[in-house]
Amino acid sequence: MKRYFVFLAFFIAIVSIETNAQRVYHSSGGEVIFSGADVNFSGVDVNTNVRFTLFFHTQQLINLDLTENIGLYTGLAIRNVGLITEDLYQNMGFLNIDETHPDYNKNTKYKRRSYSLGFPIAFKLGSFDKNFFFYGGAEYEWMFHFKQKLFVNDEKRKFTEWTSDRVNSWIPSVFAGIQFPQGFNLKFKYYLDDFLNPSFTGIDFGEDVDYSQFESTGIWYISVAFFINKKQIQKMISGNERTAYKF
Repeated sequence: MKRYFVFLAFFIAIVSIETNAQRVYHSSGGEVIFSGADVNFSGVDVNTNVRFTLFFHTQQLINLDLTENIGLYTGLAIRNVGLITEDLYQNMGFLNIDETHPDYNKNTKYKRRSYSLGFPIAFKLGSFDKNFFFYGGAEYEWMFHFKQKLFVNDEKRKFTEWTSDRVNSWIPSVFAGIQFPQGFNLKFKYYLDDFLNPSFTGIDFGEDVDYSQFESTGIWYISVAFFINKKQIQKMISGNERTAYKF
């Protein structure tokens, strides 16, 4: 992780001394995320649901176009990531659950999520003048606010915690995507570490838990977004000016 931040600092330094304003610019956008997960508890594959979120996601990026076709970007991103499991109560990660437990065979839904602060670095290849390019890179995300909800039949319970030990504090990921003209963006991301912290032991909703029993809690997602940058705004303004002049 130290190497990552060294590279990030180096990139920001390059951007700060770049004198050609046309080659360095800001872009921003949000994400609509469709995520899935691979969850295994004590050798049992737990059923997971597709998770749909659109709040709160924001990305603020600094772009550096080395040429008209090659570039890179970095910046900051805040997003809501997590997983949903739905299975029998005994497969939810609780310890000491046997047939005598009142909820043993009840259908149970468990929603876990964390807000994250991400630091992406990506390379771009395409036509920046037309705002059409492919990109790929890596990102580190700091999980700073955790929330979980448990649904057993019609009963709902919830719990929130800042900088929780229940999730890994820093999770790396890789991603790739395509930016279409007019701002539409499509991206796939895969997290390289588990969402839940396997070292955590404690109590969740009155039940003993040991997250080391989770052999996998990996997350991936597909997102759609709309990005707008300074170049696009300038083009729209200049285009309107030319249209006004013709009339």
